[in-house]
Amino acid sequence: MSVLGASREALEVAHSISDRWAELGLRGAFLARHLATGAELGFAVDDVFPLASVVKLPQALVLADRISRGQLDGAMPVQIDPVRGTPGPTGIAQFRHPCTVAVADLLYLAVAVSDNAASDALFDLVPEEEVTAQLSSWGHHDIIVRHRMVALYEAVARWSENDMRLALQTAAGATTAGGGHSLPVLDAVAGNVATAAALVGLLADIWTDQVATPAATAGVRELLGTRVTADRLGLELASDRIRIRSKTGTFLHSRHEAGVVEIGDGDRIAVAALTESSVPAMVQPEVDRAIGRAARLAVECLRD
Repeated sequence: MSVLGASREALEVAHSISDRWAELGLRGAFLARHLATGAELGFAVDDVFPLASVVKLPQALVLADRISRGQLDGAMPVQIDPVRGTPGPTGIAQFRHPCTVAVADLLYLAVAVSDNAASDALFDLVPEEEVTAQLSSWGHHDIIVRHRMVALYEAVARWSENDMRLALQTAAGATTAGGGHSLPVLDAVAGNVATAAALVGLLADIWTDQVATPAATAGVRELLGTRVTADRLGLELASDRIRIRSKTGTFLHSRHEAGVVEIGDGDRIAVAALTESSVPAMVQPEVDRAIGRAARLAVECLRD
């Protein structure tokens, strides 16, 4: 496994994070980059991982760009029928009755509460292949969107007859070192995938307005700051001077987060943490804490 660091201290921090993750039974990738100095630390940064809901980050950027260019009306109403909707624990995915939601509000729901039904309604407007093509045209070739959120649940239904615990037990032991998996949506060549390096690169471009339009990047930065679902990067960084704008992803044995840690009016550090657990447990707070510890150690090191 490759480990990188801008200094001896950074290398030591990266090794300590990697060792702790291994102790917890995690296969993972981690990268932190100071957006002003370019200093980095991390490991396995080019390993490919299925994204779960982190895919909503690049989706949001492409949608925001279309809206900012006038190619898509953010106020356009979209009809959603829960009977034909996408499963999920939040937002419209939990609605029992048909509803009408504007495009821009679907974008908010997809990011802020990780609403799977909202995300898939947006994929109806800008399909997966168009998201991937747009990212590639911006020079982001290593983020690939192949399927909608509903595909995750359809795969579990086919694989384990909707038994999430059985699916988790199988998923936890089925990932190969090369990213292969018996469940296609978790396979490196069939799922929605990216590397830690690719996600940090996208975040860096969003924060420096080097991709899409300035209105789109500003809108995505604002959206990432509205997230109300589980926080991992910030577990050990809570402070009045620190703000974390990020997107989490959780599915079966995957627990991810990618975002930017903003300290006061100064440092901006982009972080991507991608993990797959070999422990078949639905609740693993120690993994969230390990991601939080990694973010804190990286931020402290890169600010020195």
